[in-house]
Amino acid sequence: MSDNKWPKVLPPLTAEQQRISNDFMKHWHEVLPQRFGMIERFNHTYSVQHAPKSFVSTLEIGAGLGEHLEHEKLTAEQRKNYYALELRENMSEEIRRRFPDVNTVTADCQKRLPFADGFFDRVLAVHVLEHLPDLPAAVSELYRVCNKQHGSLSIVIPCEGSMAYTLARRVSAQRIFEKRYKQPYKWFIEREHLNRPFEIREVLAPYFAIESRSFFPLPVPAEFCNLVIGMTLRPHPQVQASGSQVLRKAA
Repeated sequence: MSDNKWPKVLPPLTAEQQRISNDFMKHWHEVLPQRFGMIERFNHTYSVQHAPKSFVSTLEIGAGLGEHLEHEKLTAEQRKNYYALELRENMSEEIRRRFPDVNTVTADCQKRLPFADGFFDRVLAVHVLEHLPDLPAAVSELYRVCNKQHGSLSIVIPCEGSMAYTLARRVSAQRIFEKRYKQPYKWFIEREHLNRPFEIREVLAPYFAIESRSFFPLPVPAEFCNLVIGMTLRPHPQVQASGSQVLRKAA
């Protein structure tokens, strides 16, 4: 993997494009569970079904409007130690309104987070990693805050670039966006879905080992015919940066 492409550089947005971007992200999070329930159930139940048997603390990055919390079955202690991290303050405000009993933080997961090393038993990234221009920085930070002895990382990513995903998008998000804003969807999605599944796996590999994975909607381990992939990963005991390489050290 070449380090030269990270971080991926995006062209600047106009003020109007920034407004549309913020508005559509919020709108899409409202529309998705109402109109595309099957895929949304997989998105959020995957990490619940693959949660560690015993955990207390959770970090959810890219928490949106808090929709994942509707699928969690948490004890009072687990809710007290649940941290929903969101980049956009307008979306964080909605999480605080809907779920005042969890911790909501507005921050960028590609930068150092306000948590101690190994603080979390469980880290969630539901449709987040494909959006990050500095994916290596984010993965390194998620590794830092994940407990190395019993922690886990649970992710869901789109099969971006697959035939099935491209067709599904044309009749869902793309159609809604173009009807709402009367302009092409292309500039928006090219900024949002930056990372393909192979790139995400490549960046994760030095830090985390894949423990299990699931595909939706077909139980076939292939991207071309599926929409999303769920993966459960465990942190390697230790990583060491050496030049442009990140090498796993033996425990």
